[in-house]
Amino acid sequence: MSVTVTVLYFASLRERTGTAQETLRTAAADLAGLYDELAAHHDLGWPRTQLRVAMDGAFVDWRQPLREGSEIVFIPPVSGG
Repeated sequence: MSVTVTVLYFASLRERTGTAQETLRTAAADLAGLYDELAAHHDLGWPRTQLRVAMDGAFVDWRQPLREGSEIVFIPPVSGG
């Protein structure tokens, strides 16, 4: 089964992908699989253990199954001053 989702990128992930968001079709079963797919495609450079993930406006576990039309956000650590 494949689903279409929208992925939003922030901070260093936006810099790495060169875009703020993308809509894509994926056969990944869960958020971990989706991130692994995108990390390989974009060479994202962050291990999942250092990121937060949200789906449809709520923080969720990496094993959360994907749903058609969902909005996914991968949030890297940020630094500020």
